[in-house]
Amino acid sequence: MKRATSRLALISWLAWCAAASAADVKPGTYSGTLQGAAYRIDIPDHWNGSLVMLMHGYQPVGAPLKTPMEAADSTPVFLKKGYAVAQSQYASQGWAMADAIADNERLRQYFTHTYKQPAQTFAYGFSMGGLATAATIERYPKAYSGAMITCGLTVSTPDFLARGAVEPLVAFDALIPGVIPDLAAPDSPPAVDPDTIAKAVQAHPREAAVLAKRLEETTETLPTLALYYMALREIEKRAGGMPVDNRKTLYKGYGDDAGLNQKAHRYAGTPGAMAYVGKNVTLTGHIATPVVMQWNAFDPTIPARFHGAYPDQVQAAGNGKWLTVLPPSGDGHCNFTDEETATAFDTLVRKVAAH
Repeated sequence: MKRATSRLALISWLAWCAAASAADVKPGTYSGTLQGAAYRIDIPDHWNGSLVMLMHGYQPVGAPLKTPMEAADSTPVFLKKGYAVAQSQYASQGWAMADAIADNERLRQYFTHTYKQPAQTFAYGFSMGGLATAATIERYPKAYSGAMITCGLTVSTPDFLARGAVEPLVAFDALIPGVIPDLAAPDSPPAVDPDTIAKAVQAHPREAAVLAKRLEETTETLPTLALYYMALREIEKRAGGMPVDNRKTLYKGYGDDAGLNQKAHRYAGTPGAMAYVGKNVTLTGHIATPVVMQWNAFDPTIPARFHGAYPDQVQAAGNGKWLTVLPPSGDGHCNFTDEETATAFDTLVRKVAAH
């Protein structure tokens, strides 16, 4: 008990010292570019001396960007609590895992060298940024006091592509043919119109119901398969080939599984592409700092079948003491109120203090 009290006293003293030195840093918004990646740094009035590194989610290639970089919607939550927030735009869009991890780390070091060494540094990521955050704290465990991941796609890229992209698309094509293009053909389009998928769903209600149940979607949200298709095609271009080999995969849970597997389109993976996605990125579950995770109760973009993947990895790696999974809240993708985000972050701060 005395040791814990002494530790809390030390943390409080260090925070006080950091806040005192932080008073020398002028509050405001700072922006620029580091090795091709735009960044934004917000330092609030009465900065408490600690920093949140914020990692944003998936941005389709070609999505318009503003200069200077816009802050993520959740940024004010942390600023109101007195934390500085630094966030990178990443040097590329799409499945920019390599850039996200490298650019975030470069920005963290830039902040430390340009402003002040933070008393504590927290990682926060949402959606695809959740995967980048998990990979970051595994790769740089000593740089962070803790991490918060909300609505995160915390599934290793090879698994996400095999189970989250190729399987749903192949299953849809087997049950409702003529809608999903060949996933590996060079001349297949980069995107599929969600309305085309929606019309096919309406025309095949029985098959759509089977798909929705297996994929933990609803028939109304099945058009999100268009996002999976777009992400897969973009990753193929980035990786230089088909990153999934499903020639021996047996798909289950679709009713007539034997019939579906006979109809399922089979793809031979490109070795180089498969190696690329393995590096960008495969999680291990090896964490050494408190992590708080939360999802929406129903998320059509990252369905519940993925939510337990990283917690299971962390437990299997023997690191369950570091992980807190909050009860799910609300429907939608990353549909959290500012109050819910603040509460989750408060939980993380308490967990850090307790350790």
